[in-house]
Amino acid sequence: MVLIHPGETVIMSVLFQAFDLGGTFVFAISGALAGVRHKLDLFGVLVLSFAAATFGGITRDVLIGAVPPASISDWRYLAVSLLAGTITFFFYSKVNRFRNALLIYDAAGLGLFAVTGAAKALAYQLGPVPAALLGMLTGIGGGVVRDALVSEVPAVFRTEVYAVAALIGACIVVLGSQAGLPPAPVAAAGAFLCFTIRLLAIRRDWHFPVAKAPDEPQG
Repeated sequence: MVLIHPGETVIMSVLFQAFDLGGTFVFAISGALAGVRHKLDLFGVLVLSFAAATFGGITRDVLIGAVPPASISDWRYLAVSLLAGTITFFFYSKVNRFRNALLIYDAAGLGLFAVTGAAKALAYQLGPVPAALLGMLTGIGGGVVRDALVSEVPAVFRTEVYAVAALIGACIVVLGSQAGLPPAPVAAAGAFLCFTIRLLAIRRDWHFPVAKAPDEPQG
């Protein structure tokens, strides 16, 4: 999932990889929590944890032709997601106590996935608009498929500002690339902005207007 730009330092590459795997771990826990709440067996919980952690990146890689996707070809993504799912399954009550902290880490993971997704799309010669959209997809894709698998309306469509935060972070990367700015600081700025918007949305309960269907006539 992590794009390594030419000239990027080894330390920066390692940090990006570490944060990417850290985001994978957190998103995997969110999938596992959903599976336990819906009383799935261990296999079902592990499937949800892997889907939540990797589906966005897999979809992006398939769409840009980066196959096999990094989440499948690199064993670490599978190992991290399975580890998170197993921990959540057997220690659900303890993991669930840290839900507020997980929301913060989820926001950080969202920002990182959004910027690395957009950067990788640009590296594969996609235009600015599709690169920004694929960056957003990388961040939110796992949550969408997680909720769909447990027959729920995806949270990104019905709760606090989420997808828009990812899109803004991805747009920062695209605009920085168009302006010829150094990629690492631009990616950091995009991830931080996405993180900040998402965190403010959680704490201040920001929502977009919700559709209200007219009352149906009584038959």
